[in-house]
Amino acid sequence: MSRYTARRLPIHQGPAAWNAILPPQGAMRRLEADEIADFAVIGGGFAGLSAARRLTQIAPGARVAVLEAGRLATGAAGRNSGFMIDLPHELNSQDYKGAGDDRGLIALNRQAIGFARAAVEDYGISLDYFNPVGKINGAASPAAHAHNESYARHLASLDEASEIFDAQQMQALTGSAHYLSGLYTPGTVMLQPAGYIRGLGAGLARDGVAIFEDSPVSEFERQGDAWQITTPKGRISAGRVILTVNGHLESFGIEQGRLMQLFLFATMTPELDADALARLGGVPRWGITPSNPMGTTLRRIDAGQGGNRIVTRTCARLRPDMTPTAQDVARAAQVMRRKFDVRFPQLAGLRMEHSWAGHLCLSLNSVSVMREIEAGLYAGCVQNGLGTARGTLTGIGAAELACGVTSDITTGFAAQARPRRLPPQPFQQIGANAMLRLKEWQARAE
Repeated sequence: MSRYTARRLPIHQGPAAWNAILPPQGAMRRLEADEIADFAVIGGGFAGLSAARRLTQIAPGARVAVLEAGRLATGAAGRNSGFMIDLPHELNSQDYKGAGDDRGLIALNRQAIGFARAAVEDYGISLDYFNPVGKINGAASPAAHAHNESYARHLASLDEASEIFDAQQMQALTGSAHYLSGLYTPGTVMLQPAGYIRGLGAGLARDGVAIFEDSPVSEFERQGDAWQITTPKGRISAGRVILTVNGHLESFGIEQGRLMQLFLFATMTPELDADALARLGGVPRWGITPSNPMGTTLRRIDAGQGGNRIVTRTCARLRPDMTPTAQDVARAAQVMRRKFDVRFPQLAGLRMEHSWAGHLCLSLNSVSVMREIEAGLYAGCVQNGLGTARGTLTGIGAAELACGVTSDITTGFAAQARPRRLPPQPFQQIGANAMLRLKEWQARAE
């Protein structure tokens, strides 16, 4: 008999701001009795809800249950920057170029985007929450501009379109004179991530998927032909279980010592009034990722996405215990306040309304864990900081594995190696955080 017990549950610092700026959520459904399902999905983020949707396509009529520890869109799914990127975006590189089959990766990412687009259409999710407008790699230094030129050449070798914006074009777009140039690529979808996740959950519920919120799984064990899943107030018996908990895979004792638990940090302005918008200039919606992956991500959103606001995201901290601290958030918020003021001196001193931490899970060799763990137990985890697209893919793939379906997704992830073992503690934490601080300093202009 196999048993998996959660050593820890998700802990968050700060609000899930993307969710907080939307209208209040309706009543939720908790697991408060014993239930039976054909499939139980543990985790209700991009991977978990994508897995549930794929199950409804492959196994119509099957009883599908999703168990989410909190409210939908208040965990990692409501704490990312909302970039669903189609092109290589390798965070361990200098300029995002992948080290493997980039054409294959692009094709898979576009499958994820197509899958999400179909869900938006089927479930009537607002197009404000799924905006296919592309993104820009911003460059604030000659070295970063050189990274953009290198990446553009790489994209051209793949027959992928891109366009270099000069400093004047970047200022016209953003209202900021900070950038020397930018590399525009058209295939990224800009999400309002909480709005998308809420809409996905509502659509699945209408299609008969049982979504249980505020129902953290404390353990699950194999008993005969079924898995018994325990939450604080109820249990589910399911023939097959899909784990879509990203880094919390390690909480259940799987791939211990092989997963890097990182937190990134973000701030969001209050809604900008007419005077602030006039001083800001630029256009109402845009998204910038830094040319150096350790730089600063920025987004501007408008009323259709939760108000006229700017989101700033930077700083990283390794926390092997998966517990960010208030001090982590405070330190990052100070850094981001300085970076905001440098980019937008016309708004310098503006008080941020929200500051928060978001959980990422990476592996040293940038692989995911999308496979059968043991009979009837499947994982769609470890998104390497690319949760919107990679999470969608691993969720789809885990559902297909659970149903015996072979696809480009299952084949692609099956070819990946196992995550490499990390250095032992405390060397891992000390060394990684020292390296992160060094890279942040090197990318300070970005």
